[in-house]
Amino acid sequence: MDIRVPLPAILRNRRTKDPRRPEQSSSATAWTSAAGACALLCATLVPVSAQWLNYPTPGIPRTADGKPNLTAPAPKTPDGKPDLSGIWLRNGNYLQNLAKDGVEVPFQPWAEALYKQRMENLSKGTPGERCLPRGVPAEMTTPNPFKLVQIPGLVLLVFEQFSYFRQILTDGRGHPTDRMPTWFGYSVGKWVGDSLVADTVGFNDQTWLDYDGHPHSDALHTIERFRRLDFGHMEFQITIDDPKAYTKPWTVTIPFDLLPDTELIESICENEKDVPHMVGK
Repeated sequence: MDIRVPLPAILRNRRTKDPRRPEQSSSATAWTSAAGACALLCATLVPVSAQWLNYPTPGIPRTADGKPNLTAPAPKTPDGKPDLSGIWLRNGNYLQNLAKDGVEVPFQPWAEALYKQRMENLSKGTPGERCLPRGVPAEMTTPNPFKLVQIPGLVLLVFEQFSYFRQILTDGRGHPTDRMPTWFGYSVGKWVGDSLVADTVGFNDQTWLDYDGHPHSDALHTIERFRRLDFGHMEFQITIDDPKAYTKPWTVTIPFDLLPDTELIESICENEKDVPHMVGK
């Protein structure tokens, strides 16, 4: 089931009372089938105490009244690098339209025609309808958070939605030369100043860059920059480089907010009911 609606209303508001946390956008409350909504509601009727939704996160700086101090300095790892670890949620509805901030998208003609077709068809056919991964960067821009775990040689992203994961290898290796196309590609990373730069290739062509339907081909190459501005805020920049679909690379910057004192909730795509109800136009 493509979870676009009830989860934020049912669960996300129980995560935190931090006023800095962004409200969910209209796309996150878009329609879904009554059967799907019912199934999701039943699946989430679990005692809050069993989900660690309000468990104080160790090591978080706090104000005098005990609330997380999200403007405190960004933490560092023992080797002096910025520590990106935490549970993060995008601030703004970039899942609907990755270029929503007015970025010029330099389409190749076929890609522009496909994008318009998807828009006219009300985005019918998005991979999430069939419980498939959204890919990069869309999996990071859903109204569901992800956990970033940073250890020597590896940065791991664990997505709440559908329990997918992605790894960025920072041990100095390059991209594999013999690779099969994958949903999340092959990511290697390095530190440039205070930013983690992830270089990813080897995608299949089955995902959309966003819900509106910006396409990509199997030639997609992304460069991502993760920069923790302070304890509670991270800047994420992604460059889309796909010469088959776009005439030149284009870049988007997305803000992320830390969700303190909470945990991810298991989210499994089972008993999928969306596809028969996605009528398009």
